[in-house]
Amino acid sequence: MKKIYILAIIIIAIGIGVILTSLNSTATYSNFKEAMQNPDNEYHIVGKRDTTLPEIYNPLQNPDKFEFYMIDQNGDKKKVILLKSKPQDFDKSEQIVVIGKMKDSVFEASDILMKCPSKYNDIQQR
Repeated sequence: MKKIYILAIIIIAIGIGVILTSLNSTATYSNFKEAMQNPDNEYHIVGKRDTTLPEIYNPLQNPDKFEFYMIDQNGDKKKVILLKSKPQDFDKSEQIVVIGKMKDSVFEASDILMKCPSKYNDIQQR
């Protein structure tokens, strides 16, 4: 075989390996229970914020730490620590998706997605 063919086969094999590895590490939608059972995996957890418990955000002390409580779709309540500043329309959000991992009994979120219906009310009324 020519060296170019061997090199092409090696590059293709490496590409397939990278694709298979990235598919195994992608995050999945889940709940707090599953995230607790697999603390090494990253999850997207859908839920609602618990308005009965306090939110903690002190930008003077640490602007990249926001704590709140969330109830997932199964009704489990957990403390969430977002390692970013408090999102602007967080208080108006109806539904939240937190992205991160469980550490002990706390969910450490690296990102958050919010569904805020107030942004779309003006469009629907027109």
